[in-house]
Amino acid sequence: MSKSNGLKYSINLSFEEIKLPPFRDILVLGKNSQHGKIGILKSFELLIPNGFELVEVNHENVEAVFVNKRILAKMPAERIVMILEDKVFPFVSDSELIKVDFRVTISYTNIEQEL
Repeated sequence: MSKSNGLKYSINLSFEEIKLPPFRDILVLGKNSQHGKIGILKSFELLIPNGFELVEVNHENVEAVFVNKRILAKMPAERIVMILEDKVFPFVSDSELIKVDFRVTISYTNIEQEL
């Protein structure tokens, strides 16, 4: 704290490392977002070449979805969009950018093989 002629300053400071882009899995782009899909795609190509795929959607508020390609290795884009349409898109306004944490777990049960 510093005093000068009765004036006081109080500062709270915190910081943390960020990674670019600031999300890992999926980014949902509203139709009227100030960020365009081509601009976002180009910035991704500079930051993480070949890391995300642009998936265009037909929804009243959502223009496109950017999906991490590691997720697409586990699940088709069409299925991902179906899940997002049901669980996420109803909450997206047309001017938003929404980051979505999308974890895929694959499990097998009762695997049988002949010896």
